[in-house]
Amino acid sequence: MISLPPQAVIREVGLRDGLQSIQTVLPTALKCEWVSAAFAAGQREIEVGSFVPARLLPQLADTAEVLAHAQTLPGLKASVLVPNLKGAERAIECGAHLMILPLSASHAHSLANLRKTPDEVVDEMRRIRAERDAAGSQTLIEGGVGTAFGCTLQGEVKPTEVLRLLAALLDAGADRVSLADTVGYADPASVSRLFEQALRLAGDRFCCGHFHDTRGLALANVFAALQTGVTRFDASLAGIGGCPHAPGASGNAATEDLAFMLQAAGVATGVDLPQLLALRQRVVNWLPGEQTHGVLWRAGLPQNL
Repeated sequence: MISLPPQAVIREVGLRDGLQSIQTVLPTALKCEWVSAAFAAGQREIEVGSFVPARLLPQLADTAEVLAHAQTLPGLKASVLVPNLKGAERAIECGAHLMILPLSASHAHSLANLRKTPDEVVDEMRRIRAERDAAGSQTLIEGGVGTAFGCTLQGEVKPTEVLRLLAALLDAGADRVSLADTVGYADPASVSRLFEQALRLAGDRFCCGHFHDTRGLALANVFAALQTGVTRFDASLAGIGGCPHAPGASGNAATEDLAFMLQAAGVATGVDLPQLLALRQRVVNWLPGEQTHGVLWRAGLPQNL
């Protein structure tokens, strides 16, 4: 008999992981409209952007403004990605609920994506924790270990290295940690094994799974993780996003498809699916010519749901 938790959280990452991966620069007003509509549809955790230099990611140059809007919505936990201490200082200054420091378990991917080795990122975590504490800030810090199941640049990434880095991030001051299948190499069996090990290592401080749908297994991988007891998952509306180092990638797990799968399995998410599908259509209209993904929107909701 399959045992599933009674509820789960879908953290929307389309406004960061999605928008940074496409050419369209969405106006701030539309981003704020997206946040408000997602909130109205029941989403309570949204990654609103990233504090990176505007010259590198003009798509996310207005993160502070979008974060400020998100903070007007009662009960919404707004998070931001920070690549370094400077980004963390901005997150603290702006009062983000959570900041996520990404780390690639793949040495090659880490150098290509962050220009730091994995252990140098751990050192950055230590500096970020010290800065957060010195500022008396309430902003939580999450260490996200990416390429946890393999890497297009390096190939194999050993589970022992992933677990070592999870432990190192916690020792360096992360409040919690998460795992990401950045390039879509995971499968349900490998997810079950690694997530069970991560839970033994970090307990309830292991908080989230992030799956890309590069090979069509994102939802299957979420289901495998769900069975281990993990109850928070990243997803992107219309499946936008991906990784520049994963040729042929088809984006993130689609928020609407994930919400449907969880609801159909009896796992509550608090998400209103018709409202979410309506928002998906609006967002797709805002992104003409951009590649979107997902399947629920084609057939709609079954009558017996």
